[in-house]
Amino acid sequence: MIPAGKRAAVVRALDEEGVDYVVTDETSGREYTAVATFPLPTAAVEPVLERLREAGIDDRTYTVIVDAETVISRRFEALEAEYAAESERAEDRISREELQAKAADLASGMRTYVLMTVISAVIATAGLLLNSPATVVGSMVIAPLIGPAMSAAIGTVVDDESMFRRGVRMQVIGVAVAVIAATAFAAALRSLALVPPGLDPLELAEVAERLAPNVLVLAVAIGAGVAGIVSLMTGVSATLVGVMIAVALIPPAAAVGIGIAFGIPRLVIGAGVIVAVNVLSINLSALVVLWYNGYRPQQWFREDEARAALIKRVTVLVVAIGILSVFLGGVTYDTYIASTAEAEIRDAVDDELAAIDDELELLDLDVQRTGTVPPLSTDRVVVTVGAPPGTAVEGIAGRLDTRIEAVTGERVDVEVRVMTVDRA
Repeated sequence: MIPAGKRAAVVRALDEEGVDYVVTDETSGREYTAVATFPLPTAAVEPVLERLREAGIDDRTYTVIVDAETVISRRFEALEAEYAAESERAEDRISREELQAKAADLASGMRTYVLMTVISAVIATAGLLLNSPATVVGSMVIAPLIGPAMSAAIGTVVDDESMFRRGVRMQVIGVAVAVIAATAFAAALRSLALVPPGLDPLELAEVAERLAPNVLVLAVAIGAGVAGIVSLMTGVSATLVGVMIAVALIPPAAAVGIGIAFGIPRLVIGAGVIVAVNVLSINLSALVVLWYNGYRPQQWFREDEARAALIKRVTVLVVAIGILSVFLGGVTYDTYIASTAEAEIRDAVDDELAAIDDELELLDLDVQRTGTVPPLSTDRVVVTVGAPPGTAVEGIAGRLDTRIEAVTGERVDVEVRVMTVDRA
């Protein structure tokens, strides 16, 4: 909508930009005198809007941006080639205004957001307790978590404080609601005996996976954040990317709820660290990618404020992730030490059994470790040995104990269980 006295300036700006346009008179009697309609390549939207602002079209002017399925025009093709040549990085990038609108659309109303989060958390909890990967994946499809995460990042970069605050608030509410819903559902299942009375959640692969997070969690979260913001910047559907962000948040939040309901502190801590690291990493990666791709506030004089806010928030996120990464690094290191130690013990046991009797075979090896700070120490080893009928096995525990302690370099309790194995 062209305000009174700005028609000539707008037409001149569009001509200078090489844009095809149609200008029609506006007769509603308001402060606008004409309406200009013109097609633009995706990469040209933001620069042309900036040029029109210089011509006098300010934020109070009524402007609508819609998708055009097809534009058949040689002049349009030339304009498209011009902007593609000027900035390959921005070739498929939508304008700042479109980005803000998409983020606002993704951040649904609070009632819907809370309801969908509760449903997603309940389904994820059921999937974890059923040890069903398919059910867990289904819970992530309906999780509405991409909107708040992207809104907080976009609000920071374009200096929209209200969008930033709403995004942060909805993320906190979403995680809290997911944990509370999962806790209530898991506690109800347990009290109503809808799960086996002796069920140990840590024996379920889907739950145990969230017990001891390692540094690969960071890769998942950062990838989800980058994919989420790229999908918005390029105008691609964010539905599938929303599933990726939910992967990083919903199952671990449900695991926290299960840990609370079943009274398993280490599950609460392990899964809680995953949730915290993922939330922080998603926001950090989205912020960095947005700023790198050139998104800035509308007014140039607000760019310094946006940059200061960005630096402050990125610093806070990096420090928080760094602190939590100490835990992740410790778990990763301990996992490496445990795997290496078990492999060495297994080789030593195999060699010792072969030296005692070629017919003895290692059926199972259980390495139990204790401690509070990684790396944990090997405390007990249970060896299950298969032996043919009538095989002499006296003294085998002592020999294996000597061999295992030589490998581990520490005192270890060794228990040997011998099973008679008869084949026909």
